[in-house]
Amino acid sequence: MPAILTSVTARASTIFAIMLAFGLTAAAAGVRVVDGDTLEVDGEKIRLYGIDAPEAGQLCAKPGGGTWACGKAAIAFVERLVAIGGVRCDDRGLDDFGRTLAVCTAGGAELNRALVDAGLAWSFRRYAHDYDDAEDHAHAGGVGIWRADTEPAWQYRAYRWDVAAHEAPEGCPIKGNINGEGERIYHAPWSPWYGRTKVNTAAGERWFCDEGEALAAGWRAPRWGR
Repeated sequence: MPAILTSVTARASTIFAIMLAFGLTAAAAGVRVVDGDTLEVDGEKIRLYGIDAPEAGQLCAKPGGGTWACGKAAIAFVERLVAIGGVRCDDRGLDDFGRTLAVCTAGGAELNRALVDAGLAWSFRRYAHDYDDAEDHAHAGGVGIWRADTEPAWQYRAYRWDVAAHEAPEGCPIKGNINGEGERIYHAPWSPWYGRTKVNTAAGERWFCDEGEALAAGWRAPRWGR
């Protein structure tokens, strides 16, 4: 086996061995998995620095045809890692929406790199190059999202944004919903629940033009993990 494939296989095997050894699925105390590259740690929203995971409802291509639920797979992967406990995040500043960017570890394993190693996230080369090597290895090994040609998460979001903005009031496509418990939750166009979410302005619900605006107004993103 070529050295580069051996390296990918070894790292992925180590990660999954840790996950299987603990056999855990519930998140550690004080930690919630929002999606494949976002956590809530003691109530603070943390976006994993330098990577971009598939969106919760995103499907990725299989070799020879068909799809698999890559977004759900990324979420499940992070859930198992954070369940090990000992989650620590190294602050790397803020993103464009005011969310904290961080490199996070759980049980000594770095979440950011583990996701890219396993083919469950892209290196977000537009903003950082810390995980380019990990992505190159996963790509060469045909791991995860690299099993077949797959639309990157940023293109997936951009297409859905453009379609929804064309139809939304004043081109502002984010739906601010208030659920039965009174929680204010916003759904961006790539949310799996976007099509089912209605905006009742008479009940205090509203449209937003970007995620930063929704966050500043007190709405939060939906949580797709545990």
